[in-house]
Amino acid sequence: MLCAISGEAPQEPVVSKLSGAVFEKRLIEKYIEENGKDPVSGETLTQDDLLPIKTARIVRPRPPTLTSIPALLSTFQNEWDALALETYNLQEQLARTREELATSLYQHDAAVRVIARLTKERDEARDALSKVTVSAGSGSNGDAMAVDAEALPEELAAKVDETQAKLSKSRKRRPVPQGWATAEDVASFTVETTNSLPVPQATTVSVEEGYATVGGLQGDVAIYSIEADKVERSLQVNEPITDSVWEGTRVFFSTSKGSVKVFENGSEIASFADHAGPVTGLSIHPSKEILASIGSDKSFVFYDLVGLRRATRVYTNAALTACAFHPDGHLFATGTNSGDIKLFMTKTGEEAASFSLGAPVQAITFSENGFWFAATAKGQSTVTIFDLRKEGEAAHAKVLDVGGAVQSLVWDYSQQFLATAGPAGVTVQQYSKGSKKWSEPLRAAVSAVDIKWAANASKLIAVNGDGVVSVLAVKES
Repeated sequence: MLCAISGEAPQEPVVSKLSGAVFEKRLIEKYIEENGKDPVSGETLTQDDLLPIKTARIVRPRPPTLTSIPALLSTFQNEWDALALETYNLQEQLARTREELATSLYQHDAAVRVIARLTKERDEARDALSKVTVSAGSGSNGDAMAVDAEALPEELAAKVDETQAKLSKSRKRRPVPQGWATAEDVASFTVETTNSLPVPQATTVSVEEGYATVGGLQGDVAIYSIEADKVERSLQVNEPITDSVWEGTRVFFSTSKGSVKVFENGSEIASFADHAGPVTGLSIHPSKEILASIGSDKSFVFYDLVGLRRATRVYTNAALTACAFHPDGHLFATGTNSGDIKLFMTKTGEEAASFSLGAPVQAITFSENGFWFAATAKGQSTVTIFDLRKEGEAAHAKVLDVGGAVQSLVWDYSQQFLATAGPAGVTVQQYSKGSKKWSEPLRAAVSAVDIKWAANASKLIAVNGDGVVSVLAVKES
């Protein structure tokens, strides 16, 4: 007969009514005081549930004193009792810990299986999306899933027609506006001012009425006064900014988190989240009532700027990297990461034409003559001028080599000057209608990620990745 706790023959044995186990009385009473349970069955146990077992009495020595051998033996006995009780508690805790570990491992295994299943479903969805093509009146290609083009609402479609009729008529034989910069003015451009703005990792600059807005990947925006050469206001978009458009009192930002945000007078008045991935570009329609956004999810979205709502959405068969509206507004051009430039009808969303650049498209800009647009590919030092009136290789009207990678393109309103910007610097390429030849009136060693013309082409506003804005203007005599 051994104690279930110490494993030793009990001197004063008792038995539990609940489990029937035998214990040393002093050990089980200590256990009940600390835990209130039967150490074998785990049920609630009180001292009333212990039954003494009658055995031959062992004559214990008389009460020990601290200087006697029996006192030492008693001390050793107490230490042994405490050690036996602690060992039992440790064994119980070890068993409980093993159970908890087994449960945690099971839950982890289940979580891994769920993650694997969701990852597989995500990859299948991405694969299906990569096969999406736009149905533009022709049959689908192979097994690719077809998505019908979504037309604009009637009121916006009417606005597109009205804008096209008005602008295409006024564009014919339009002279260079009075007070516009000449080739000699552009050739004399020098860095007038530079200012380091509080916009780390800057990505975009847009210009309106003597002011520039600069945004960056940390969500910071600085409103910069070009004339005063200082920051007038700061905004927080709180998402990495990829592109911006400033029109009137409103500034539009696209972000890498799939948002398009609208700010007016320094406050956010609308936010759209229609893209399932980074928004890679923005462009505003000549009517100023339609905004376009493109994304890596292979779609472009048109927004009604009057009602501040999404108007239409069209899927393509490749991730989109650059975009621009035709100056008449009836065509919308998109550049893809596969190297194609696709033109869509603004009203219907149907594909109208396609041109090949051969590498992922970095930037697109239209000439105000309505026939040409310029495009460049990522990492390339060349800018290709395409003629909308031609097809295939014949559409390549001119290839300009600017001597360094190009990240941004912008044509001025007079149709004469095409500005380029990149790590190697800023250039201006000029086309002369009289001689029908291209020349380069300006080359400046100003590194930039984005560039814009100021009013009357009197200045160039460039910003680099560190948030340093440079203003190029006619050198004062």
